[in-house]
Amino acid sequence: MINESSNIELKSILSMDFMLEEELIDLMTFCLQNPESVELSDKHKRITEIGHELYADGGVDALENFFFVLKNRIIEEIEKDPSPMRSLWNGLTDEWQY
Repeated sequence: MINESSNIELKSILSMDFMLEEELIDLMTFCLQNPESVELSDKHKRITEIGHELYADGGVDALENFFFVLKNRIIEEIEKDPSPMRSLWNGLTDEWQY
């Protein structure tokens, strides 16, 4: 049985996941649409930081799940594949090598 504090914690986690997902969508979309931007390095750094957060919270499964959603949404929205950016999360674990 889920108590009130567990329910609040779950809502907080889901809210954080949604915010990170939206931030990653924005960052990756920017990178794909502006490959020559001087901001690219900063955007890649933030994508890597978010990868660290995701891995710390949910391991490789979290990375896989997030990237699956990101890839589908970005392809649907701008018809560009963010798969090359998966490598920004390399080094978090031996299980993630792209």
